[in-house]
Amino acid sequence: MSTQAAWARVEAWFRERRWEPFAFQREVWDAYLAGESGLIHAATGTGKTLAAWMGPLLEWMMEDSVRKGTPPLRVLWITPLRALAGDTAEALAAPLEALGLPWALETRTGDTANAVRARQRRRLPTALITTPESLSLLLSRSDARDLFHDLRLVVVDEWHELMGSKRGVQTELALARLRTFRPALRTWGLSATIGNLEEARQALLGVGGSQHPGRIIQGEEPKQVVVDALIPPVIERFPWAGHLGTQMLPQVVEAIEEGESAIVFTNTRSQTEIWYQALLEARPDWAGTIALHHGSLDRKTRDWVEAGLRAGTLRCVVATSSLDLGVDFAPVDRVLQIGSPKGVARLLQRAGRSGHRPGAVSRVTCVPTQVLELVEIAAARDGIEAGAVESRFPVERPLDVLVQHLVTVAMGGGFRPEELLAEVRSTRAYAELRDDEWAWALDFVSYGGEALRAYPEYSRIVRNDGVYTVEDAGVARRHRMAIGTITSDAHITVQYLRGAD
Repeated sequence: MSTQAAWARVEAWFRERRWEPFAFQREVWDAYLAGESGLIHAATGTGKTLAAWMGPLLEWMMEDSVRKGTPPLRVLWITPLRALAGDTAEALAAPLEALGLPWALETRTGDTANAVRARQRRRLPTALITTPESLSLLLSRSDARDLFHDLRLVVVDEWHELMGSKRGVQTELALARLRTFRPALRTWGLSATIGNLEEARQALLGVGGSQHPGRIIQGEEPKQVVVDALIPPVIERFPWAGHLGTQMLPQVVEAIEEGESAIVFTNTRSQTEIWYQALLEARPDWAGTIALHHGSLDRKTRDWVEAGLRAGTLRCVVATSSLDLGVDFAPVDRVLQIGSPKGVARLLQRAGRSGHRPGAVSRVTCVPTQVLELVEIAAARDGIEAGAVESRFPVERPLDVLVQHLVTVAMGGGFRPEELLAEVRSTRAYAELRDDEWAWALDFVSYGGEALRAYPEYSRIVRNDGVYTVEDAGVARRHRMAIGTITSDAHITVQYLRGAD
């Protein structure tokens, strides 16, 4: 198909939906087709997904002539949460089906059915939506290099959520490995609500030199965000401490009733449960139209809640950060934040769950649980007006993540130390990795280090003719079961037997 015809089909698809591509979307498509990588920074709900997706579709249409059958893996889409995979697949499938491309689009996460996993072991789809952990599992396969032979693009969704954690470092290492397999690989990140864009670009694209130049493409003008707050009727009786805020229940019920649907965000799972029960007690007639959503729920329950949000059948969902991210919750017209917003970026992210489409106004109503949170809410609103979004700083040289990656690569075909060291140092996280740190990591996975040298089970990789590999099937099995990073202590609640936290 000619270039002109391919562009005409894409333009027609947009017109059918009464849309007009934004200038930044066209800029991303042109940059992708020119072989460039980069970071797309735009507000939530302004078209980042289509900006990253239409480029590879255009490329295929321009290249395709008489080829038949389903193409091999061409696009890898990394999402930070497995709960987002279904949303992402639905968003990507719409133009794929409308344009009639013979691509297979699938997900691979911890929720993927065993039958689908078995099929993917034989052949991966044309476009695969996965998580950092599942990508590491793919890289641990002995045929990893062949697996990604036709890969053209990696999209890292919600990069601002990943880059400030060890999962972000895990993603950096995986991207460096993929670039070793495919030097011409293009990488595009999607990001919102972040201040240090240049640092985010470096973490995404690496610091390995001019072979991976990248640009930062800004989206349309920032979305209009309205931040208001519910004020206690008698401020003198409002508590100075505490975090439940259920004394504001009547005002919250009234705010929910103002719209057709709402998401009520809380900061902890226990608070989510308490507010869910409180709302049901206040409005028992809402039974069946009010739901709960957090990471501890099973997949079927989460899927039911998310489907209800899309269909508009749920009046209210009480949630933690499990619904901070998502592709399209357009029916939600009210967002409430119970307690401290915990920062400008977080409040913007949650506000974006309402009016989640280009041109729509996002509104978030803050519900203080104590007097001092009124000050926090005012400060967050001032920060939004001033555009003072917090930076998210990448993690520097975590050796536990490096050790795990060494075993992964040893399983995925093996490595020569000097070659892998150059690859690891091409990431921003390990650009300053010292020689003694590298030697320690190699020694740890080879012998368990000085402390564990006497125990054979800690000898995970072996060296033959200068190449490190994993030969023990038990080591390989345990490694695959344990792939992933350790949750930081800030996300763990320790509860004593007597009940106190």
